[in-house]
Amino acid sequence: MTTLSSPVTGIVSESDPDARAVAPSPHVGPGRKAVISREDIITAALKLLGPHRSVSSLSLREVAREAGIAPNSFYRQFRDIDELAVTLIDRAGESLRRIIGEARKRARQERSVVRSSVEAFMEQLQSDDKSLHILLREGTVGSDAFKQAVDRQLNFFEEELRLDLIRLARAGRTGLYEPALTAKAITRLVFAMGATAMDQPPARQRELAEQMVIMVRMIVEGTQAIAESGQRPDR
Repeated sequence: MTTLSSPVTGIVSESDPDARAVAPSPHVGPGRKAVISREDIITAALKLLGPHRSVSSLSLREVAREAGIAPNSFYRQFRDIDELAVTLIDRAGESLRRIIGEARKRARQERSVVRSSVEAFMEQLQSDDKSLHILLREGTVGSDAFKQAVDRQLNFFEEELRLDLIRLARAGRTGLYEPALTAKAITRLVFAMGATAMDQPPARQRELAEQMVIMVRMIVEGTQAIAESGQRPDR
C-alpha cells in the first residue's frame, strides 16, 4: 500500500514523486522559502537598491536575507553576486530601451523626437523604477565586468537610435553624416548628462533636460550640415 505525505508527520512514500516534490524540507529555517526563483532573487535585489545604493555594493548574504532564503540557495539560480548584478544591468537596459523606443515612435517630427526622448529619459530618472539609476551608477562606479555590461546596453541604444536617425533623415529628405557616430554622440551625451542630473533637485534636473534637448539638436543639425556640405569635418 502506498504511503502518502501526511500534513502532520511529513511522511512521504518514495514511490510517489509528486508527493515528494511538495514535501516540506527539513532544512528550511523559520521565515525562509522552500522554493526560490531567479525572479524572486532579482526582486529582492531591486528592493535593496536606492538613490545612493549601487548594484556593486550588494552582498550575497543581504540579498539572500531579503529574498527569505539561505545563502546556499542563491547558488541554485546564480553563479555568484556578479552574475546577478550583470542580470540587473541587462534588465535595466532592456526596460529603458523599451520606454524610450516607444516615446520615439510616438513622435512624428525630428524636433519632437528629440524632446520626447529626453523627456522620457528624465521621467525615468525621477520615477521609482530603478532601471536608469542602475545603468548610470554602474557605468561609473562598477567593476570592469559591470562597466562592460553597461557599455553593451549603450551599444544597443546606439544601434536603435542609428536606425531611427536614418529613418528620420529619409522621411525629411535631410542629409546624415556618419549615422553610427551621430547615434553614439547623442547616446553618450544623454547618459553623461543623466549621471550629472541624477542626484540634483528637480529644478536643476529640468534645467539640465533643456540643455540636453538643445545639445542633441545641435548634434543632429551639425551632422545634417556636414552631410549637405559634402566635406569631412576634419578637412
